Amino acid sequence: QIINKAKMSETASFVDPVFLARFGLQRANVIDYFLHPLNPFRATVNTSNDVLAMQGVTIGILMQQGLHGEPLTPQAAEEEYQAALTRLTGEQYDLLPPADPSLFTLPSPLYSIRHVLRTSPSSTKILAVYYVVEGVIYKAPAVRSLCKAHVAKTLGSLSSTLEALRKCTFYQPSLGYLWVFEEELQKEGGAGPVELQQLAQRRKRRKVLDHRKPEERTPAEEEGIRATEAMDQILVRLSRSSWVTGKTSSTSSAIEQESSTTTTKSPPATNNILNTAAQQNEDTV
Repeated sequence: QIINKAKMSETASFVDPVFLARFGLQRANVIDYFLHPLNPFRATVNTSNDVLAMQGVTIGILMQQGLHGEPLTPQAAEEEYQAALTRLTGEQYDLLPPADPSLFTLPSPLYSIRHVLRTSPSSTKILAVYYVVEGVIYKAPAVRSLCKAHVAKTLGSLSSTLEALRKCTFYQPSLGYLWVFEEELQKEGGAGPVELQQLAQRRKRRKVLDHRKPEERTPAEEEGIRATEAMDQILVRLSRSSWVTGKTSSTSSAIEQESSTTTTKSPPATNNILNTAAQQNEDTV
């Protein structure tokens, strides 16, 4: 029975408008309100609170009559009621004290009740925690449920964000990764190499994320920044060359014509050397 109560749905709630209209809700009677017979959160077995109620010991009665016929303050009455619970064993409902002592006498929109299993005056096991908010009783969610809900919500938001950003990323060997947020370029076939190159030219080139002044950097850092800028310029010039853009047909044909002309026509200096060598051979013979 304890396990079934602990596993009750965390979205369930209970409210009794008749009780609230007749008695109101305050710290003196919130335990009585929680022990309502129709409350689905209360234990089916007799709790220590029920035993004390049959003995005429409640927070409200202690405030009116006290222990020896003298009324007690709300805070003293709650302390005495809690001391009476510690002398009993079994399932109990503890009213948690407020954060501000002034709320002992003032009505509050929130009350916290703890369901415990007491085996000795100093040994208790927490079974559940309940909140009474504006007269409505709710069960506090477990830590596991809270973590599971927050992780699921975070993963859902992160997945939708990454799916939206996936359509905005493009890669070019000469430019690297580029963010494209223009809708006309995000369409299929809209972001080609030429369009990405033009977009990169319109944008400001990416700089090193170093907000220090030049005189605050070391010589090695300054040299590294200059080398990075030089490499960027070299890569940009290479990306614009004919070897990268594919316009090599005219260049290759010109090279082939030049090589054929060189092989068919011997230069004049080579012809003179050959004639001299032939005459020397004739004289020797």
